[in-house]
Amino acid sequence: MSSDYNDNLWNDVLKELQNNIQPRHYEFWFQNSKILALTDKAVKIQVSNEIIKQKIKENYLEHIKNSLFKCSGNELEIEFICEAKAEQQALFDFEIESEQVSQEVKDSTTYPPINLNSLYTFANFVVGPSNELAHSASVAVAKAPGKAYNPLFLHGAVGLGKTHLLQAICNGLISQGYNQQIVYLSCEEFVNEFISAIEDGNLGGFRYKYRSVSMILIDDIHFLAGKDRTQEEFFHTFNTLYNCHKQIILSSDSPPSEIPELKERLVSRFKWGLVATLDVPGFETRVAIVKKKAKLKNKELPDGICQYISENIVSNIRELEGAVNHLLAMAELHKKEITLDFCKRALKDIIRFNEPEIELSDVLEATIKFFNIKITDLQSKNRQQTVVLPRQVGMYLAKKLTKYSLQEIGAFFGGRDHTTVLHALDKIKELSQTSPRVTESLVEIEKQILEKKY
Repeated sequence: MSSDYNDNLWNDVLKELQNNIQPRHYEFWFQNSKILALTDKAVKIQVSNEIIKQKIKENYLEHIKNSLFKCSGNELEIEFICEAKAEQQALFDFEIESEQVSQEVKDSTTYPPINLNSLYTFANFVVGPSNELAHSASVAVAKAPGKAYNPLFLHGAVGLGKTHLLQAICNGLISQGYNQQIVYLSCEEFVNEFISAIEDGNLGGFRYKYRSVSMILIDDIHFLAGKDRTQEEFFHTFNTLYNCHKQIILSSDSPPSEIPELKERLVSRFKWGLVATLDVPGFETRVAIVKKKAKLKNKELPDGICQYISENIVSNIRELEGAVNHLLAMAELHKKEITLDFCKRALKDIIRFNEPEIELSDVLEATIKFFNIKITDLQSKNRQQTVVLPRQVGMYLAKKLTKYSLQEIGAFFGGRDHTTVLHALDKIKELSQTSPRVTESLVEIEKQILEKKY
């Protein structure tokens, strides 16, 4: 039976059991249980440990048999397997699967060198209250892969240090002489490679490549949203690595439960280890970041300059770094001392006092208000015209009025890729020339956004 069927059947069984078992007993004895294997005659059920196995057999076996019969229509022989044995079985299954991959495919499996920024180290990461947990967890994982926090899930808005920490883990392990296979890639790369493997008929090689590593780090895992077949593939890759105690590290712009159109079983697994947030840094941390970025360029900035930059660039570490780099480059080019007056002139195009920055949330709020629809509908997979048009209008205005990239806009509007955003831009541009109603909508929504911000 498929894993989807097994999961659904066991969920139905658990609902039946809840009606016959005291809540506290149910939560204690049946948490983390699942169906490992199912035939027309027998079922293998995984439980946490030997004690729980014995207790369930003694007290709840008949309840489970009755519920299974009610939900599946079959009288099934039940075998309970403890988690440790399940891990051994997973390792055995992977070894069998690996043996079925030809030696030629194994020999042709290559791992390109990891493209890392040498400046992305733990030493260069400025720690503050906004990122302390994420930093300490990353350090722990680098010291003991597969043991400390597995999986480690880091989430936060763009430019707050997720990529820095992922690469710091890689740089730290490599500097320590770690000689096991590490794979670091973006989720988009994983998806594209999976599609290519399907087209080339090389799924066996793809699976062998990603399920035989010692550590996998995937940036922007929210890119899985809405991609059902890739989610299914990653689900099995995750299970194989996790059960073999291989380290999994993921980053996203949202916590697992807020990634739209992500299957519940993946959401659940992403929360098995540690979920750590990177928030917008406070003023003191921003000042420390500005000083650190300047120091990495072998420069020292006066406190007044650091405070000026930190007071006016709030939301994004990358913008802080960009401002420092721009200021130093301008000072070098014009052979000028960096004074507060020079700093203000040099950064006038970056720090704009009278032009509040329009955020994606501003566009979203105005769009749903104008069209009278829910945020959840706009960010969902709903393809009804009453939702598709507002979504495309929102994407169009987001591109026009904000500084965000196509990929960032797509992710915000429900985990869509940049090609979907490009299609929306072309569609609304075309409609704006042929449909007065669409043109009027664009003008009115943009007016509402600008009036609110200015």
